[in-house]
Amino acid sequence: MTAETPPLAGVIGWPVAHSLSPKLHGHWLKRYNLRGYYVPLGIRPQDFESSIRSLPKLGFRGVNLTIPYKETILSMADAVSDRASLIGAANTITFREDGSISADNTDGYGFLENLRQNAPGWDVRNGPALVLGAGGASRAVVSSLLNAGVPEIRLANRTRQRSEILRDQFGAKISVIDWNRASDAAEDTNLIVNTTSLGMSGKPDLQFSLANAPEGALVTDVVYTPLETQILADARARGNPTVDGLGMLLFQGIPGFESWFGYRPEVDETVRQIVLSG
Repeated sequence: MTAETPPLAGVIGWPVAHSLSPKLHGHWLKRYNLRGYYVPLGIRPQDFESSIRSLPKLGFRGVNLTIPYKETILSMADAVSDRASLIGAANTITFREDGSISADNTDGYGFLENLRQNAPGWDVRNGPALVLGAGGASRAVVSSLLNAGVPEIRLANRTRQRSEILRDQFGAKISVIDWNRASDAAEDTNLIVNTTSLGMSGKPDLQFSLANAPEGALVTDVVYTPLETQILADARARGNPTVDGLGMLLFQGIPGFESWFGYRPEVDETVRQIVLSG
């Protein structure tokens, strides 16, 4: 790649039209007056590996990955970060000069940075966290909370076995809660997180009561469509601090953008409004 070639990056998925990442990265490129392009790439599963291998030759510095490729990439990568390995998925890859692939997972980083920005004064170390769900998003959240010093994680999932797998993997700070007892487990918590798709537009509602939660417990949701899910609306109505899920998406994009375009962007209200705009 010559110095005159503008750097390329993008997001790969199947489908990929739903992704907000092109709007986010495109705004950052324009805002900071940087050369480069970020494009959506809809790639069929049977073409995924050959397409990834060809990208460095086309001038790509790296890409984000969405469904269904976050796990698939790990077996192809030449280097996998500790957090991506632990989570079992990668959402960000960077191509080295020789075309080799470095894989990372920035979802947990995005999750914590979102809380730090939008709940100033809140400290993950001040009490237990209740995490609803045991899928890929949960793995990223659990990993980031443990790294940040959470004293205890109560993990509830509709299929108990999946929670037990995470407990066995992540260790003694995790206690498994039956799904029908999740609301009871909110007692004395410092943080309540919904990592399931329940409550998302087009999905069933999340059946969860905050009646046992302390008034100071921070409530957050990785879902951002709608921006205020029912659990966030319930929390706000009873006076709990809340953080919506959009910031997680925005912050997780920072490490990749910096790696590909050489500039560390910021997340502020302007970025939020640009991404939310139709």
